[in-house]
Amino acid sequence: MTRGRDGRVELRDIEIFLTLTEELHFGRTAERLRVSKARVSQSIKQQERRIGGALFERTSRSVRLTPLGERLRDRLDAGYGEIMAGIDEAAAAARGYVGTLTVGTFDTHHQEIAGVLELFRQRHPQCELHMRELLPSDPFGGLRAGRIDVGLLWLPVREPDLVVGPVLYTEQLVLAVAADHPLASRDQVEIEDLGDHAVVHLEGPIPDYMWEVKCPSVTPAGRPIRRGSAVATLAEALTAIGSGRVVSPIGSLVAAGRKRRDITFVPITDGPTLSYAPVWRGAGETSLVRAFVQAARDARNARAADASPRTGSRRTGGRPR
Repeated sequence: MTRGRDGRVELRDIEIFLTLTEELHFGRTAERLRVSKARVSQSIKQQERRIGGALFERTSRSVRLTPLGERLRDRLDAGYGEIMAGIDEAAAAARGYVGTLTVGTFDTHHQEIAGVLELFRQRHPQCELHMRELLPSDPFGGLRAGRIDVGLLWLPVREPDLVVGPVLYTEQLVLAVAADHPLASRDQVEIEDLGDHAVVHLEGPIPDYMWEVKCPSVTPAGRPIRRGSAVATLAEALTAIGSGRVVSPIGSLVAAGRKRRDITFVPITDGPTLSYAPVWRGAGETSLVRAFVQAARDARNARAADASPRTGSRRTGGRPR
């Protein structure tokens, strides 16, 4: 191999040799490495002079490895892969993209950001991604305790220590009632109907303004909506609803994954559309958090572009190798 002034083998010459063993063509090797064909030829000749034997058999029509070249390739290939992996890991660490990122979602909502998670993993394979469930009764607890780096929360979020990212998806509300409840036979209900029944009371540090979006305290006509059983988790809420003591608005995404014989989900015609966005601590913003938010924004934009109608569009240019 070619040696530098200090006697060490040049990494570029190892790369040229290994690439030529794959391509078996001097021109393609030069094109792939973005060097001249003369540079490839010169490097191989220097390596063969140093080793003292031919590494390739060259004719006007073909290039083949010699037995000596095959042995050298086998020894260098694994080592070169380890070297380049080490360089890649170091570069990723320098950019802050190595480590663990913990993302929190409600119940089955992680399915709504599958595209975001896939894009993030493709861009940052050295980062380990963990998923944790958020509790509706305590949406900010995991963030503020440092157990979660980014949480997918419904809006609004009006907390001075938290930062809100772009809206990623939305969901409608349905009314969860016991299967034998008077409202269970209805095709649809309105928010005004809540004035006639007790609703779930969420017990926890969730701000009133946030819960008010899902479960208002008064009807559109101004009637108060009675608070019934206090619950802290979704499982507790569904148990209370199934008993017939209370009803509760619930997100359609959760309802779709929680089919139960004792509960019926009825569409709410005038219910709000809930918007969900990534939220993180301003003081805890890291390069990994920024990378996740960027992946979320890019995945959302790509999905919107795919969903938009296209007329007369065409692609130009080729795909880079």
